[in-house]
Amino acid sequence: MKEEAMDKTISYLSFHLGEEEFAAHVSKVLNILEMIKIIEVPNAPEYMKGVINLRGTVLPVVDTRVKFGMTPTVYTPNTCIVVMDVEIENEMVKVGALVDSVQAVLEIEESMIQPPPSIGSKYKSEFIYGMAKIDDKFIMLLDMEKVFSNDEI
Repeated sequence: MKEEAMDKTISYLSFHLGEEEFAAHVSKVLNILEMIKIIEVPNAPEYMKGVINLRGTVLPVVDTRVKFGMTPTVYTPNTCIVVMDVEIENEMVKVGALVDSVQAVLEIEESMIQPPPSIGSKYKSEFIYGMAKIDDKFIMLLDMEKVFSNDEI
């Protein structure tokens, strides 16, 4: 009996920022929240929207669109905060990522993941660790540790 090598399938949460679709590994996602009041933090960088109270914990919220060089998020009924657990300087930190809308959980085979283009990308290439083509569209797979690194937050 011949054994075939099976591709490892990885789960990603996909979301929209403007017209673009991005995805984060589901192991980083803790929660998806409907929009709630964000308290602004004085003198914070433009991409730092502020903080929210998440069950008694102060959670920083980043406008992911601004982080990627887009115009700031315009709130709609689909706008939400994706709560993620990311490693920053060897410490696990909870961060809220403001996104235009959450799409779906995608099951992507490792063989479908291609390296990001080295030139011509509108976004910081270190944020994107791969791209997957699904139904004739490309989805950018994000390295959330790099998106939320201390240099960037």
